[in-house]
Amino acid sequence: MASKIVTIFSKTIAFFWKKGYNNKDIKSTAEEWKQIPLFWYVIRRLKLANIEEKVEELVTKPINDLGYNVYDVTYTKEGKDNYLRIFIDNEKGISLDDCEKVNNAITDMLDEANYIKDQYFLEVSSPGIERHIRKEKHLKESIGKEINIKLFKAIEKQKEVTGILKSFDEANIIIETETQELSIERKNISLMKLAYKW
Repeated sequence: MASKIVTIFSKTIAFFWKKGYNNKDIKSTAEEWKQIPLFWYVIRRLKLANIEEKVEELVTKPINDLGYNVYDVTYTKEGKDNYLRIFIDNEKGISLDDCEKVNNAITDMLDEANYIKDQYFLEVSSPGIERHIRKEKHLKESIGKEINIKLFKAIEKQKEVTGILKSFDEANIIIETETQELSIERKNISLMKLAYKW
């Protein structure tokens, strides 16, 4: 996610540098006007990412003390509502009682920290079978497992590929499909998750 934000931010800054930040230049063509929301997307995404990091740092120890791991924290706006979602996991699996226990343990803590100024809904749940892969720790845990990747730009006429995660670095993801080994630029990835055959 960080690499995608940097890429979008760089393109946006380059646009403003070229055109100048004034209404006359910005409105020069309809096509250029469409590019402007990128700037606000970057600003909002950076803000949300900062909230996610702060919340994860705050709740990790108390959740670990209860016998669970924090798999991920996301803060998103859906329609008019904001959702703070905390995904927990352990070796035994997660039940509704587990989610309720964690919810009760961290609610007051989050209110006191007051990282989120807007009204939001708190949801505690399992990451599920087809869990999303967003962070370095998720990639490390997924080495040797089958993952599904959705792309911004098609590779060999495909915008979705599935294969075994072999390795990764800051720039690329290496997966082995049924026919070949693919190197995929991380900035071209819109979504990654574990693959599960139902």
